[in-house]
Amino acid sequence: MKRSRTLTLTTLMAAGGVSLTACGDNATPTVRIENPGASVDAYAYRTLQECKDRDEVPDAACEAAETAALEDQDKAPRYAAQGACEEVYGAGQCVPRSEANGGGSFWGPLVAGFVVGRMLDGGWGGRGLYRDWRDGGFYTGSGGRVWTDYTTGRTRIGTRGFDPPDAYQPPAKVQSRAGVISRGGFGGNMSSRSYSGSRWGG
Repeated sequence: MKRSRTLTLTTLMAAGGVSLTACGDNATPTVRIENPGASVDAYAYRTLQECKDRDEVPDAACEAAETAALEDQDKAPRYAAQGACEEVYGAGQCVPRSEANGGGSFWGPLVAGFVVGRMLDGGWGGRGLYRDWRDGGFYTGSGGRVWTDYTTGRTRIGTRGFDPPDAYQPPAKVQSRAGVISRGGFGGNMSSRSYSGSRWGG
């Protein structure tokens, strides 16, 4: 199977009109990075065009974030079975993929959009977002959660959420259902607790 390099709305995002901004605060146990870093304003988008049309961040930042999201897709968690993947990301939110150069096949989650934010050094950072259906939150591939600061109403993310996924997880490998339950579907430092899209892939 060929890996797609184009972006289209997931059925979840298109039909449900789900906001990319997850509710809650940065102190909840659903935060996947134990030390997420200083929080910065976050701007979440489903498509590159939406990012540019909103005119909240420079167009160049939109483009860089989209590129990072496409790269994240190649490093996303991998699952041996569709059901194991959907336990984390929800029904219809996982697609079959295959390794380049005739490698093995696996199931991977759809990227739901991307997040952009200004880093502490003044530059812009961006990564793809995945929606964990168990808590409804949106996370970058490294486990950074997009959240709402209720005192200001602003959307925020810890700066470490902009790190590339492989900064927190080992080289991608196919996960079993047991691995999903024990590791929560994301790599790196996270809670093992069990909880209660632009489609960029195929």
